[in-house]
Amino acid sequence: MNMKAMLILLVLALATIFALVCVLLTRGRAPSICQHQRLEQEDTDNGQSLVFADLTPEEMVQVVRYLQENLGVPLVDASRALPSDNCISYIDMQVPAKAEVLQFLDGGGARPTREALAVLYFGNQPDPNVTEYVVGPLPTPTYHRDVTVQKYGGKVPYHRRPTLAVEYKQIAGFLRSQVFPTAPSFMHQNVSGFFLHPVGLEVLVDHSSLDISQWVVSRVFYNGQYYRDMAQLESAYVQGRISVEKVKKAPRDGDFSSMKPRAPPATMFPVQYELQGPRYSIRNNHVVFQAWSFAFGMSVNTGMRLFDIRYQGERIAYEISVQEALSVYGSNCPGGMSTRYMDGSFGIGRFSSPLVRGVDCPYSATYVDVHYLAQSQVSRIGKNALCIFEQNLGSPLRRHYSNLQSFYYGGLVNSALIVRSIATLGNYDYVWDFIFYQNGAIEAKVQATGYMSSSFLHGDGLRYGNRVWEHTLGTIHTHSINYKVDLDVGGVKNSLVAHDMAFEMARAPWSPEQQIERPRLTKKVLDTEDQAAFRHQSKMPRYIYFAANSKNKWGHQRGYRIQIVSFAGEHVPETSSMERAISWARYKLAVTRRKEEEPTSTSIYNQNDPWTPTVAFADFINNETITNEDLVAWVTTGFLHIPHSEDIPNTVTVGNSVGFLLRPYNYYDLDPSIYSHDGVFFTSEQDFTACEINSVACLPKKASCLPNFPPFTYDGFQNMSRL
Repeated sequence: MNMKAMLILLVLALATIFALVCVLLTRGRAPSICQHQRLEQEDTDNGQSLVFADLTPEEMVQVVRYLQENLGVPLVDASRALPSDNCISYIDMQVPAKAEVLQFLDGGGARPTREALAVLYFGNQPDPNVTEYVVGPLPTPTYHRDVTVQKYGGKVPYHRRPTLAVEYKQIAGFLRSQVFPTAPSFMHQNVSGFFLHPVGLEVLVDHSSLDISQWVVSRVFYNGQYYRDMAQLESAYVQGRISVEKVKKAPRDGDFSSMKPRAPPATMFPVQYELQGPRYSIRNNHVVFQAWSFAFGMSVNTGMRLFDIRYQGERIAYEISVQEALSVYGSNCPGGMSTRYMDGSFGIGRFSSPLVRGVDCPYSATYVDVHYLAQSQVSRIGKNALCIFEQNLGSPLRRHYSNLQSFYYGGLVNSALIVRSIATLGNYDYVWDFIFYQNGAIEAKVQATGYMSSSFLHGDGLRYGNRVWEHTLGTIHTHSINYKVDLDVGGVKNSLVAHDMAFEMARAPWSPEQQIERPRLTKKVLDTEDQAAFRHQSKMPRYIYFAANSKNKWGHQRGYRIQIVSFAGEHVPETSSMERAISWARYKLAVTRRKEEEPTSTSIYNQNDPWTPTVAFADFINNETITNEDLVAWVTTGFLHIPHSEDIPNTVTVGNSVGFLLRPYNYYDLDPSIYSHDGVFFTSEQDFTACEINSVACLPKKASCLPNFPPFTYDGFQNMSRL
């Protein structure tokens, strides 16, 4: 072999070695980062959606400053206020009147004046009360007006005020300093524990006096027995008249109730990402996704709300918003049997917790901060309190495989836009979703998770739930969720129509002696509010829709159907002295005329005085005509929860999901999703592996990389304080 040939072989060998080294060196490296441009849709809103925008921190500062300087009374920061002080409870955006907004959005009218709603506690007054002010114009206020009497027919008594966090701390301090020391022997027992660690000791505190020194214990409950006060319990214990079963102190990590994983991490779970970037656009509080557009916001009390929801440029709904989340508990312990949580009173929006990237929402979702001012004179930021993402739901929106006569496949990916927040209200976590589908349907869904609220297991406790641990009774309870749905289908004026089915007997035309039972369509226009109010146990037509004054190509009234998904338990008997405060929960659906003076189905003041409700929804229903009117649907959904051992350590979302859908019903001439860019169609005669025929065939080529994930951050433990 000559030198030239040897040189060539040497070069080839070196090249081969170099290639092998490169392979070995790159083995184990992360795949390449996907390079793509953000495919945001054009937003032609021109800032109109800001008419619905939440208050900015700067606006909140100005409102607080104005109130401090113009009310003529001293205001103490609510984070340290005594019950006998004056303070600002919260400030929120005052939603403008609908007529003004529509004139601005549709008629070229002036932008409505931007205003704030300020709720103040006046404890340092001859007649303590709660007062609500509208403050404006923003961003620099020059006026305020008292709207309390206008909204509620009179002043709000002070005892109806939602309890401030600082007052809970004051009650805890009262118990530690004044009450528990009166039972020194008995209180050697451990009394710490939470949610799943009840110890059987409950204390009823009368804190109605605005003077903390006048607070007293009204009754004490321990392990099935009632006592006048802690001193009487101490006496019974010392004299041996009661036996105390020691409840072991819960370990620091909670032991059985800990959510710490019992298994080490393994192979990573699947994730979803956009191959070519997000297909939605977010500007300020406005979202555009394919044919959809809407404005979003977060109410301090009621949480997520959407406005001006449009599909293909037409307004479908003016407002869809959460109104209330109610839980009614049963137990043989006093605290459990009297629990009626009306979560709006505590603040569904205020307690929207920071979302954990990759768990609470997809890793690549868009996360949005919110600002609120509640129980303080300083606004706070809720980091990552909302997430917005498009999700492939893993099944076709529609499809057909034709294997008769002609051979083809046609299908459409069921990809939807989801707007989500999660509110942690004490023990429970509610996952709130608004979902926008490509066929013009909207879904409102809530999933419940978190911890059950338990009672100490004693006596006949098993009549009220299941035993889930040594001393822990998982108490039976109901969840009821109420929504406001202000539909504007083909315009503001709508009617309510019910379609259903009935069997009719008919003789076969080709064989008169033969009878056929055939289903037929039944139709009815529901003319009044009374006809449109459906109690939970009553029969409701299976198709109920808001009908427009216009018709589709086929001569049918254009409409949007309300379809409810619910597994609700029994409602509190209407004979109950507190039922009127939650009378919205009587109805799975009630449709009323829209009125500015009926903006919400309940009130934050109903929690602490349900016997004299500040707002009683039952009064909304007074048999007014609802034909060709601006209508609102009040939808109640929910489920019965009988806790069981699989709710330990806490409740999963599977099977605990309820809500409703708004579905087009003859609104379009055909399914509008046929115009989606995501459709797939190929015949047996085509090369369905070719990109130009079948875009799905190109996925392997476009998916040979990982998305450019942002770094993981979490701000959920900022501004925290312990009671």
